[in-house]
Amino acid sequence: MLVTGGSGFLGINLLRYLHARGYGLTSLDIAPFGYPDMAAHVRVIDGDIRRRPDVDTAMAGCRYVVHCAAALPLYPPADIHSTDVVGTQVVLEAALAHGVTRVVHISSTAVYGIPDHHPLREDDRLHGVGPYGIAKVEAEAVANRFRGRGLVVPVLRPKSFIGPERLGVFALLYDWALDGRHFPMIGNGHNRYQLLDVEDLCEAIVRCLTLPDAAVDHTFNIGARDFLTMREDYQVVLDRAGRGRRILGFPATPVILGLRLLEALGVSPLYKWVYETASKDSFVAIDKAERQLGFTPKFSNRDALLRNFEWYIAHRDQFAEASGISHRVPWKQGALGLIKRLF
Repeated sequence: MLVTGGSGFLGINLLRYLHARGYGLTSLDIAPFGYPDMAAHVRVIDGDIRRRPDVDTAMAGCRYVVHCAAALPLYPPADIHSTDVVGTQVVLEAALAHGVTRVVHISSTAVYGIPDHHPLREDDRLHGVGPYGIAKVEAEAVANRFRGRGLVVPVLRPKSFIGPERLGVFALLYDWALDGRHFPMIGNGHNRYQLLDVEDLCEAIVRCLTLPDAAVDHTFNIGARDFLTMREDYQVVLDRAGRGRRILGFPATPVILGLRLLEALGVSPLYKWVYETASKDSFVAIDKAERQLGFTPKFSNRDALLRNFEWYIAHRDQFAEASGISHRVPWKQGALGLIKRLF
């Protein structure tokens, strides 16, 4: 089994999940594999999915591939396209050449853009926002072409997923909560914004690896079954912090305009798709996955947020000085770090 992006947040959670179920494992990632607990159980290939020789080396002898590797929205547009689109093409070409049985492609609900209705379904119009959303739409088109060439390619569109090892934008909430700050929200927070626990995503992936071809060779939305409003769900983190702080809503339009300016100046950790959708409903129908994959989410939004927060509390000292643009490190707060003092 090859997992591309094995050093990332989804990658390491998936490798641990698969190891517990007896799979032989290979990781391919351009980032170092920094997990001592799994080093003895994973064949680690340091390489780039955009380079066919690296992919061939990693894929040799593998029956299945889970393609998790991607450049996230804060990367330069050229890197996003070359990784998410060209890299997907390289991985699927190699899979055909190596006789791989299935490639599970991890896409994103970012392919729906900023929707005008809910819940979103798999046959809704695709309209990526920004370089990342556009690249994800194009990568799905690549996957569809390879289905036409006889490769079984289940495509999963997960909602924003969290759990152990997840930092990124969620570290803002956790950091502010532990520091006893109120947490600002774009809009009044009465919108419903579905999340997903990474363990539930791992279970959906395993089902795509084990069920019959006819059941899995499709595109599936994956998300939590139980979720409330953003204000209600995120408040559980502040309550767990025990500092008596609250979620505070602010009018969406001026906040979005301000965040656009901060992003243009390069002093905000938030990108367009995050702040443009944060005040709106955002949830997908998962009945297709429930019906065809037998997928039943274990975790609600609140469960997932608290599970991630408990991990953050236990490990906060390990990344106090770390920052970057991956999901495994806290994102630089930039100007938001100054605004934090007001709350």
